[in-house]
Amino acid sequence: MMTHHNLTHGIRANLDQFLHQLLQVMLVGFTIGMMRTVVPALSESEFGVPKNSFMLLTAFVVAFGLVKGTLNFVAGRLSERIGRKKVLLLGWAAALPIPLLVYFAPSWSWIVAATVLLGINQGLTWSMTQTSKLDITRSDQRGLTIGLNEFSGYIGLALAGIITAYLATMLGARTGLLAFGLTTILLALLLTILWVKDTLPWAKSEAAKHKAGIGTGALPRYPTNISAQPTTWEVFTLVSWRDKRLFAISQAGLVEKFVDALVWVFYPVFLYRHGLSLPNIGWIVGVYGFVWGGSQFFTGKLSDHIGRHKPNVIGMWICGAGVAMMLLGEGMAWWSLSAAVSGFGMALLYPNLSAAVADISHPDWRGSAIGIYRFWRDLGYGIGALGLGITAHFSGTVEAAFWFVAVSMFLSGGILWWFGEETHLRIG
Repeated sequence: MMTHHNLTHGIRANLDQFLHQLLQVMLVGFTIGMMRTVVPALSESEFGVPKNSFMLLTAFVVAFGLVKGTLNFVAGRLSERIGRKKVLLLGWAAALPIPLLVYFAPSWSWIVAATVLLGINQGLTWSMTQTSKLDITRSDQRGLTIGLNEFSGYIGLALAGIITAYLATMLGARTGLLAFGLTTILLALLLTILWVKDTLPWAKSEAAKHKAGIGTGALPRYPTNISAQPTTWEVFTLVSWRDKRLFAISQAGLVEKFVDALVWVFYPVFLYRHGLSLPNIGWIVGVYGFVWGGSQFFTGKLSDHIGRHKPNVIGMWICGAGVAMMLLGEGMAWWSLSAAVSGFGMALLYPNLSAAVADISHPDWRGSAIGIYRFWRDLGYGIGALGLGITAHFSGTVEAAFWFVAVSMFLSGGILWWFGEETHLRIG
């Protein structure tokens, strides 16, 4: 066991592990990406969902959101007990049956079951890649670190959506997804076992420095209404509603997932009904992922300079505008542009909502606080998909779901602007 004092924090000092974790999160993105373009677009023809049964169609994303949200919360707490690497391994083990369930699926309920496992996989693995990188990097690299993490994950997600669309066209939907899925998951398991290190000692080393009073720089504005060794429930209520800054961030996180639920379920359905081929749908949905992923290179780092609050609020509004734009024109170019606008809005808010939570959470309970924020955020998949399903069901159109999301984003951005504040140390 290493002693806590010879551990250096920083991207350069830990480059080898940092790159391994980036590769891990790209494979995590691959795993969710393979469930995105092909599955919703072919829900009728391949998996037997009756036309316009919107509630049934959204069921798999509702299941995903509930499971992933809960597991984000569990992952944070669990990793503080058994270490980060074991949680990552558990996440990959949970994913193994997914490609088989999709391959053999006689009905849509098997897809829902596969998505429950996907929720377990994403909750455990994505949380760990992010937590592990935050463990080994410096606090002034936080925006950049989360930006790189999400960049890698969402590029993976976008690539997988496109690759699987082509594979499905060439090999058939089931065989294409099976080949892609098994390759990804087995590779990830192998890499984790052989090369990933546990980063919990780095987090303990940082906490020890804080205790010894040798932490660097000014102290963040930590919430004062919390005990030194808080219970899980105490951290939960603090992040959810007792601290108004954290409440503002958590509700924004929850609502921004409405957009992702829409892109996941209804973009492919909407575009497929407009006569687009699977690869073309893959590309349009891919544009959203690429712009979101690619821009996070800059937007995470940007918030280390100009603060988190402005990018978060403006991002909410831009993202919602992109959703509304989808309905205001037609054709590949217009839909790609609309997807890009939403992707850019996402990139402004996504890493920086997380960074804002990290800014004002004490190292002793930061893992839990991020887990709770991520619980609310990914619950947004479930609540959003439910809202989409209900809206589409009662209006009888997919289009109404787009308006539901655009309006939600605008209102939520307003709440964030009103109750939130700047959390960055040097800017706040």
